[in-house]
Amino acid sequence: MRSPRSFVRAAVAVATTALLVAATGMSQSPPDPKALRGSIRIDGSSTTFPLTEAVTEEFAKIAPRVNVTVGVSGTGGGFKRFCHGETTISNASRPIAPSEVAMAAEAKIDFMEIPVAIDTLCFVVHPKNDWMKSISIEQARRIFSEGGPRTWKEVDPSWPDRAIKRYSPGTDSGTFDYFKDAVMGKDAKVRTDISVSEDDNVLVLGVAGDIDAIGFFGIAFYTENQSRLRSVPVLGAAGTPVVPSAATVLDETYPLARPLFLYVNAKDAARPEVAAYVDFYLSNISDLATEVGYLPLTKDQLTKSSANWAARRTGTQFVKDGKRVEGTFQKIYK
Repeated sequence: MRSPRSFVRAAVAVATTALLVAATGMSQSPPDPKALRGSIRIDGSSTTFPLTEAVTEEFAKIAPRVNVTVGVSGTGGGFKRFCHGETTISNASRPIAPSEVAMAAEAKIDFMEIPVAIDTLCFVVHPKNDWMKSISIEQARRIFSEGGPRTWKEVDPSWPDRAIKRYSPGTDSGTFDYFKDAVMGKDAKVRTDISVSEDDNVLVLGVAGDIDAIGFFGIAFYTENQSRLRSVPVLGAAGTPVVPSAATVLDETYPLARPLFLYVNAKDAARPEVAAYVDFYLSNISDLATEVGYLPLTKDQLTKSSANWAARRTGTQFVKDGKRVEGTFQKIYK
């Protein structure tokens, strides 16, 4: 699901050891990663999957006796399992929702919330689609809305008079949830005649095989398949087309950027193999995020995320008094 890596990371065991010492505050040497045993069950976001898969492959090189399994049931599906104590870590492409916080509390599951990278929602079309040079949020809303245009020509009179084929992540996907919030808005209803899948590779195949198709997912899946797809720039606040990049995300001109998360069961975090895995994740995430196709956290964001993990800070910063906290990731996460 991801492109092969072209480098070998040096001294990973040393980096992991240093982070373990920092996180625990112990002066004695932490366990040798090669001596660690146990299992770590991870499930959740298909968007975060390539990143966690990359980390897991590298971690296996220094801790071969730790069995890490990574499932892909979507952010919502992963949270259901996590909030019932079935998994150690939940991959998420959105913050945990108020209903999921309540579910975890009912099951007496405490957790740590760890941002790990930045993703951008990416609209994609067939490479031979030569009419859609850019897309506005309003156009995207119309295309995917119930009762919206059936043909390209109904979106823009200069476009072909052919039926639009739409592809979307499934309803258990955090990407779908984010799309509903950021693009559709509270009042619009998503149409029901869309081809959906929790597996983003299925969406890639659908769009790549039909000149009249349009879909959306995390940018890593576009980056991996850009020989078969074309990314459509999104009109920003200034009304000009903006392509997703590190620069346009940092200056907030690209309107559809979002953080990716790990949620770690607090009880499991006390296990040496789990602590070592998360430490390793954070110590290597900047390189791996770039390699897999996502944007790394800024230095300040990564420092906050690492410090909260080291302090074993529990709970979420995105839900307060049973309601979702509104605002950008940069303003909310401390």
